[in-house]
Amino acid sequence: MNSKLITLAALAATLSSPLAAQEEDAPDYGWSGKGEFGLVSTSGNTDTQSINLALEFIYNSEKWRHRLAASAINAEDDGDTTAKRFDFGAQTDYKLSERSYVFGALRYEKDDFSAYEDQSTLTFGYGRQLLDNDIHQLKIEGGLGYRTAKLQETGESESDAIARGLVDWVWQLTPSTDLTERFLVESGSDNTFIQNDLGLAVSINSRFALKLGFQVRHNTDVEDGVDKTDTLTSANLVYKF
Repeated sequence: MNSKLITLAALAATLSSPLAAQEEDAPDYGWSGKGEFGLVSTSGNTDTQSINLALEFIYNSEKWRHRLAASAINAEDDGDTTAKRFDFGAQTDYKLSERSYVFGALRYEKDDFSAYEDQSTLTFGYGRQLLDNDIHQLKIEGGLGYRTAKLQETGESESDAIARGLVDWVWQLTPSTDLTERFLVESGSDNTFIQNDLGLAVSINSRFALKLGFQVRHNTDVEDGVDKTDTLTSANLVYKF
């Protein structure tokens, strides 16, 4: 009797081990996302208010991955608007393997205080996940596309073919702290646009985190008297879902 029980227990353990391993290695399919909110307000000799919002939604399946992202910034100083920008991005990836994929990406921005009133890009290309472990996640993308833009000063419209490159890196410094770096470049005959986002996030719990961010945006070709580079420093509360 005892030998039968031992045999059954061993068989159950043998069958359950692969199932447990499959559950641990199972990819995260379905929806995920996060939202960010930051607010700075002062009063007295100077009345200032700054609000920035960001949303990101990701849907992941066996062969497809879809990403939607939007952000908005509004700043006022003594009642005068000093910054106002809206960004939207969408991307669809088709997975060729566990690490490589092809993509189509759309990006739109409207900025009342930049060299360009608005810019729209549509690109297609190839991406690869170079690192994917508990410490580092690193991916790169390259592609070609088309851009339309409207100059702030003159209202003149431009359009050109572009090359697009992206580096996206996450470094898990500790179980509760991660460093993120996202570098985007869109280069054409009329202008080269560069955006770099650096962030340091500390988790409060499984849902909430505090994040410090520093963003640099640069346009190489602008009208006289217009700055080529804009920066944004932010402190946000992040909610993950």
